[in-house]
Amino acid sequence: MLTKWKKGKVGILMASAAFLLAACGGGEEGGDTTETTSNGTSETTETGGDFSGQTLNVSIDDDYKAFVDAIAPAFEEEHGVTIEVTERDMFENLEALPLDGPANLGPDVMIAPYDRVGGLGLQGHLLEVILPDDDRYDETDNLQVTAGDTVYGNPFVIEALVMYYNKALTDTPPATFEELEKLAQDEQYAFPSEAGKSSAFLANWVDFYHSYGLLAGFGGYVFGEDGTDTTDIGLNSPEAIEAISYAQTWFQEYWPQGMLDKTTSGNFIDDQFVGGNTVAVINGPWAAAAYRDGGIDFGVAPVPTLPNGEEYAPFAGGKAWIISSYTEVDELAQEWLNYVTNEENMMLLFEEHTNEIPANQTARQTIQDAGDNELAVAVIEQYNTAVPMPNIPEMAEVWVGAETMMFDAGSGNKTPEEAANDTVEVIQQNIEQKY
Repeated sequence: MLTKWKKGKVGILMASAAFLLAACGGGEEGGDTTETTSNGTSETTETGGDFSGQTLNVSIDDDYKAFVDAIAPAFEEEHGVTIEVTERDMFENLEALPLDGPANLGPDVMIAPYDRVGGLGLQGHLLEVILPDDDRYDETDNLQVTAGDTVYGNPFVIEALVMYYNKALTDTPPATFEELEKLAQDEQYAFPSEAGKSSAFLANWVDFYHSYGLLAGFGGYVFGEDGTDTTDIGLNSPEAIEAISYAQTWFQEYWPQGMLDKTTSGNFIDDQFVGGNTVAVINGPWAAAAYRDGGIDFGVAPVPTLPNGEEYAPFAGGKAWIISSYTEVDELAQEWLNYVTNEENMMLLFEEHTNEIPANQTARQTIQDAGDNELAVAVIEQYNTAVPMPNIPEMAEVWVGAETMMFDAGSGNKTPEEAANDTVEVIQQNIEQKY
């Protein structure tokens, strides 16, 4: 079922290139132009024009200020333009765009999480873009920024849930869930205040974002046909129910009660891992800093193979650069998107600024080949099994409908089948009422 959501659109994207070239024009005719790298070298691209004298407003949160400041001068010099940087929270930017854009108060380009790109694009707030034809993106990357067969941004960075393990407790990372079950049966990791419970392995499966990798690995899915067919919801398929049943075993046979509290389960997991009571946890790259601060000597690896022999398949997360549909410098904005996501600039972001993993395939391969950043390599490997999140507005109803699915099954309030069916019913009803 996993491939159901990953069917290619590369042909569609390429076939629509001529149309998009015309759609992106906003004054000067496009043609071959020079894309400057931050050290002054250049690459030829198929977009661009005479941008002399134009100003591009780039709105970013403060995490990216130093990075943009580092690469903007070469771009300004090459094209004879001014980059005007505005610091603003990413989500504030996106929420304000529908009002600020028409009032000519919004930025020309900004950054958005992948799951916000499709909705904003389909609502008319984002400009169609052309992804560079230089192999910097693969099919999954393309899907992250595509909605309704239209591309609405350049993939920027990627993330995926991975496994952290305590090197003081194990020399090698567990490779299968069978190994994790054996650890959970080891008295060394017995949870002291609850007889028969274990903290050997913990995962925040009451949170749908965290549990989806289990569901998809067993063959469940959100929507059919590349995540766009809302009449085909696969969260109560036999495969999804099998996954929920497996999770129920962990909740009822192994895990302490604290794992069922969605409000505090994340903190509970972190506390147990930092406290040295847990061999392995599933979490995102954002957790690494807290684990380092906690003094844990940890390793990072892809999530172990599931009991059915398949790989864990979490949501493929990350961010994209996008162009406001209200911009008056659309070709310059497209030129910036191609520039900011080229290989050199993506390596600069990773090595000297945020340490986020680039979406750019060449940069990603360079990081993987070097092999000296265990977290980055694990995220890249896990991303290869990850599933792009459905990039349509109806996805909002999935978060609401699936909010208590794992709690209902894990607590025994419902059977796995009842929990799954009730979840799908809520999602279907909300979609019918709102869309």
